[in-house]
Amino acid sequence: MDLTALRLLHDRQLRLGARPDGPGARVERDGLVVRQTGPAHGWNGILWSGLGPHDADAAIAAQIRHFRAAGRSFEWKLYGHDGPADLAARLLAAGFTADEEESLMVAEATALPSHEGLPEGVELRAVTDEAGVRMVVEVHERAFGTDSSHLGRRLLDQLADAPGTVAAVIALADGVPVSAARLDLPRDTDFAGLYGGGTVEAWRGRGLYRALVAHRARIAAERGYRYLQVDAAPTSRPILTRLGFAELTTTTPYLYEL
Repeated sequence: MDLTALRLLHDRQLRLGARPDGPGARVERDGLVVRQTGPAHGWNGILWSGLGPHDADAAIAAQIRHFRAAGRSFEWKLYGHDGPADLAARLLAAGFTADEEESLMVAEATALPSHEGLPEGVELRAVTDEAGVRMVVEVHERAFGTDSSHLGRRLLDQLADAPGTVAAVIALADGVPVSAARLDLPRDTDFAGLYGGGTVEAWRGRGLYRALVAHRARIAAERGYRYLQVDAAPTSRPILTRLGFAELTTTTPYLYEL
C-alpha cells in the first residue's frame, strides 16, 4: 500500500468529504475547518482543518463560539499531519484537554483473515434492534467501566435512520454478551471503519478481538469496501499490526467541555 496516497485519500473522503453520521447531525465547512454539529448524545467536533500559524487562533475561537452557541461540548480531532505544527499547544491554550493519542491504521479488507476462530461456546449475533443495542451497551460498560448509554442512542439512531451504513455485532458466551463491536459503512467511500470494540475482562486474551476484526473485514469486503480503517489504542496496535494493518498517522482527541 502507498501510505502517503492512502492518507490523502482518507483525508479527502472521510474528513473533507465527511457526511453526517446520524439524524439531526449536519456537516458544514467554515473557512478552513470542517465540523459536525449534532444532538447532545451524538458526536460533535472538528473533522478537518487546513490552518496556518496566522489564522489558527482565530479559527479555534470561532469554533468555540459556534459550539457554545449550540450548547455542545465538542472534540477537535487532531491528526499528526495537521498544521500548523503547534496546533496542539494552541488548542491547550484555548482550554481544550488532550485525550490519549491513537494510531490511524489501515489495511486492505480482502487481505485480512476472514475466519473468526471463535472460542468454544461463543457465537456471533448481528445487532439489529433495541435488545441487541442494550447488549452492546452492557458490554461496553462492563469492559470500560463508563456510562455508555450515549453510544447506544447513537447506534439506535443509525439503525433507524440509515441501517445500511452500520453493522454491529455481539459475541455471546452461553447466551451472555462478552464482546461487541461496530463497523461503519459510509456511502461513496473506499473506507469502512472499525469502532467500539470492547471485551469484558474475563474474556480478554482469548482471540475475541481478532475474531471481531475478521468478521467485520468480511462484511466490508462483501459490501465492496477496499480498506478498513481504525483509530487504534496502544493495546490494540500490536494485534492489528500482526493482522496486516499499517499506520498512516496519529490522531488525538482534544476535548472542549462546556
